[in-house]
Amino acid sequence: MAIRNSAKAIIVQDNALLAIKKRDEAGGYYILPGGGQELGENLHQALKRECVEEINAKVEIGDLLFIREYIGKNHEHAHFDREIQQTEYMFLCRISEDSKEIGNGIVPDDGQIGVEWLQLSELLEYRLYPQTMRKFIMDHFAGKEHPVYLGDIN
Repeated sequence: MAIRNSAKAIIVQDNALLAIKKRDEAGGYYILPGGGQELGENLHQALKRECVEEINAKVEIGDLLFIREYIGKNHEHAHFDREIQQTEYMFLCRISEDSKEIGNGIVPDDGQIGVEWLQLSELLEYRLYPQTMRKFIMDHFAGKEHPVYLGDIN
């Protein structure tokens, strides 16, 4: 099993977080845009490619906000994620001015049914993964201190 690197975008406009909407047997849930780093790509290149593919947006990448590990065997989806280990680098991003229609991109994520803006003040009410991140994102945009390295969370 190889450890996979992934780059994720934290995009906030008008006090709302841009998220990918997916669906499972329990209903709708949300994840951050972004995905796996391919051989020969740096994290910024991977994130720019993934945002075009998933949310039809070119992004300008800012600061690294969080690093999260996901060791599948330690979480609720261990029955099918047992062999997955991933390190995610989450960057503050801004949508480029030349991106006009945000929505499902040319290569949407598996199970992706849409793209939605989630109000920051209501993040705790959404099934946004990783769920522990909701509070850290809210803290960041409220000007509160937060850790950068979050460990193995979901």
